[in-house]
Amino acid sequence: MDPAVIDLSRLQFALTALYHFLFVPLTLGLSFMLVIMESIYVMTKRPIWRTVTRFWGVLFGINFAIGVATGITMEFQFGMNWSYYSHYVGDIFGAPLAIEGLMAFFLEATFVGLMFFGWDKLSRVGHLAVTFLTALGTNLSALWILVANGWMQNPMGATFNPDTMRMEVSSFRDVLFNPVAQAKFVHTVSAGYVIAAVFVLGISALYLLRGKYVAVAKRSMTVAAAFGLASSLSVVVLGDESGYALTDNQKMKLAALEAMWNTEPAPAGLTAFGIPDLKTRTTHNEIKIPYVLGLIATRSVDKPVEGIFQLVAKAQTRIESGVVAYGALETLKANPKDMAARATFEAHRRDLGYALLLKRYVADPRQASPDLIKKTAWDVVPPVPVMFWSFRVMAGVGFLMIALFATAFLLVTLRKHDTKWFLVLAVAALPLPWLSAELGWVLAEMGRQPWAVDGVLPTFLGASSLSVPQLLISITAFTLLYGALAVVEIGLIVRTINKGPFAKHDPVPGGSLPEPEPAVA
Repeated sequence: MDPAVIDLSRLQFALTALYHFLFVPLTLGLSFMLVIMESIYVMTKRPIWRTVTRFWGVLFGINFAIGVATGITMEFQFGMNWSYYSHYVGDIFGAPLAIEGLMAFFLEATFVGLMFFGWDKLSRVGHLAVTFLTALGTNLSALWILVANGWMQNPMGATFNPDTMRMEVSSFRDVLFNPVAQAKFVHTVSAGYVIAAVFVLGISALYLLRGKYVAVAKRSMTVAAAFGLASSLSVVVLGDESGYALTDNQKMKLAALEAMWNTEPAPAGLTAFGIPDLKTRTTHNEIKIPYVLGLIATRSVDKPVEGIFQLVAKAQTRIESGVVAYGALETLKANPKDMAARATFEAHRRDLGYALLLKRYVADPRQASPDLIKKTAWDVVPPVPVMFWSFRVMAGVGFLMIALFATAFLLVTLRKHDTKWFLVLAVAALPLPWLSAELGWVLAEMGRQPWAVDGVLPTFLGASSLSVPQLLISITAFTLLYGALAVVEIGLIVRTINKGPFAKHDPVPGGSLPEPEPAVA
């Protein structure tokens, strides 16, 4: 297949996924912040909290609608751009996506309407229950999507069937409780909570700087400070758990994001700074923090962490084993009753995917020379500089968020909501968590390369038989469409923010002006 087709297919899916993920995390976090705000309203019966909840609910609704539109398009691409991938692993990958559509998406889609239009038709407790179910459905959608993605990162619970030439489910329980999927879910959801908290904090700070809607802004800032501090701390803790999962399941990804060319002896140190050099395969000017990598990756100070050179050597051995499996499989295709070939295949089946890496260079992996096998083994190394810097920017923003919310929590506790220097910082920090979340996905997906499914199916074998002009036309169409949607999204959000929380629904409590000073929730 034309390499340009592979690259353009990857580009289109990357653009779609990264664009979609601009909306998903805000939906995840804002839904549960609405539950908190409405719970305070139900408990206190103060109308100002109803106004607070409804205002942020409008912004949630705008974001929710755009997120759904972009998500549906992204799922269509599995059939359009990645048809062989869908054929080869669709039995496993399709199940979580189907469950997400039938269970989680229907749940949130059903109750989101009641949440918006049921304020005057449901009791306070009944409406709170609807808001909670909407938030639950939103987060369950993320669970099933990440179960599917986690299986791509760590394909357990499935086996290759030589009779059907496809991957099939052997244990759905293993697919569901995949440790990589579980780690990705809690880490991704926590990142979404941070994004929502920064969103609420930043807009509240903007109102306070303008001296508008002070009562709503101060209450919103209080909720955002507490919710954001808990979420930002959990992101760091759960990110550590993700690192531990990499040690067991994706050692090459861990080595690449550390630019660790050789095995790091115990106690393994974390590289705080360095300059990866692909030509010499070294990292210059390294600054290491002792013990930290060992504690994150192995939960110990007496175990080494494998480096890229050692993992490439293992990949070369697996390619050689995979060639044996490929030869046995070809024999079984000609004679399914050949028991000797079946026994040989069973002995080497786990390495079949590594033999498929050779198809980038030769039609029949059995014809590959030792030098070609050695060269192909280096294909399992993802782009090290991209991994290295993406991780450091992502982690750096994570620690900045902890500092931001710790400061916010201290100020709202002291009732110093109008501290001007902090309000300016809160507004300036608005884009940072989105940057971190996008880099997190780059890290997760680039780190899996060259695999569509780690160790099972190389990315270049999963694409559809499309032409370069077809892909260029569809990429252009998607870019224009999504650009228009971005303009609509931003325009609606800015318009809603400018109108303010009293523009549409609830009367101002107690008269024509907001309450001068709120009680701290």
